[in-house]
Amino acid sequence: MTAFYRFGRGLCRLALLPWRVRALGVERVPTSGPLIVAANHVSYLDPPVLGIFLPRMLHYMAKRELFAVPGLGAAIAAVGAFPVDRGGNPMSAIRRSVEVLREGKAVAIFPEGRRNTDGLAPIQSGVSLLASLARAPVVPACIVGTDRARQFARITIVYGEPLRDACENGLARGDIEPFAQRVMAAIRALRAEAA
Repeated sequence: MTAFYRFGRGLCRLALLPWRVRALGVERVPTSGPLIVAANHVSYLDPPVLGIFLPRMLHYMAKRELFAVPGLGAAIAAVGAFPVDRGGNPMSAIRRSVEVLREGKAVAIFPEGRRNTDGLAPIQSGVSLLASLARAPVVPACIVGTDRARQFARITIVYGEPLRDACENGLARGDIEPFAQRVMAAIRALRAEAA
């Protein structure tokens, strides 16, 4: 974990104090080795909320346009984000993510592909592909309350037990889509723990 990441994490914790953010199930998250943390995504607050309580650095995919914003691009790169061209070839982002995972690091991913405020966005299979290629476990995470951030609603993040289906031999082609659905079902099931 870089010093800048630690500093940014501390700054985010301070900035998020009005929302009384709490994290449940942190002990379920492996502290070493390749790891994918997969979460629901309804707000711009979700990426910082996802990682501020974990004892390890999360690397995020971020849309390429953010890296062109003066100051912001350098800051998000310094905390481990890497660019994704959402209109281009998604394989470059997959390749970069696999490289990060094979280095024994952790990657954060939102399986819905983008913010999903109405819950109707289809699930993308990228989480399954990453898990299979990198032989990485997937920790489901459910973020609750960021959709009501303007009302300063309490924010809770719940981390689930790691799903290790792809760790041994990867996933067969026919298992890619069902595993993505299983990850999303696990994320949704964690909502009950946030109550």
